[in-house]
Amino acid sequence: MSQAIDALAEIFSWVGFGIGALLAGVALIMYLFDGTWVPTRAVIEHSPDGDGRLARWFDDAGGVGEARLTHEQEHRIGDADMADVFVRRGSRNRLRLTQRSPAVRAVALLAVGMLTLGLVALLTSLVMLFVRG
Repeated sequence: MSQAIDALAEIFSWVGFGIGALLAGVALIMYLFDGTWVPTRAVIEHSPDGDGRLARWFDDAGGVGEARLTHEQEHRIGDADMADVFVRRGSRNRLRLTQRSPAVRAVALLAVGMLTLGLVALLTSLVMLFVRG
């Protein structure tokens, strides 16, 4: 029985640390490619074609940005005429309601979970080593 626990702990430690490190690298690359998102205040209005709502804002260079809101964004903003949003620096048609990307956050949390699995398996292996000895 103790050999089976040793084998499982060894497998989970390698898998946890290996996949966790890989996912952490992927999260870092995703974070770097995500770019810089700056806070701004946007005016929310109905689109001229009657299909949804638009957000318009002034960027830091004095240009005007415009983006069509998704259904989720419309739901979170509600009936407000203005909203605090985050826009991507250098782009005039991209906005989101959070500064950090939900995808990057999900991959980073998965990486932390896998690294935690590897650490718990390593500690289990060490405890089993001293219990037997």
